[in-house]
Amino acid sequence: PGESGGEAAFARRIDPEREPGLSPEQRQLMAQVERAQRHRALQRRLRGRNTLLALGIGAVAVGIYGYTFYSVSQERFLDELEQEAEAARARA
Repeated sequence: PGESGGEAAFARRIDPEREPGLSPEQRQLMAQVERAQRHRALQRRLRGRNTLLALGIGAVAVGIYGYTFYSVSQERFLDELEQEAEAARARA
């Protein structure tokens, strides 16, 4: 709040390699935190892609299932076989 430039002290980015007064442990911790943040960002991006892929595969599967039912309901070969069997029984 009191600094010029409108940037608060807690939001100031620092370069751990050039910042004086940081111990090696602090530099290592900062690097570890940055790696964890990059990993979380990658997971969020992959989760979105995986969701879209799952929805796409599910839509294709439901489409194939529906088309199969539709095409089987259009077939009339069993009706013809039943008519022939009834005609054969009537002759016998």
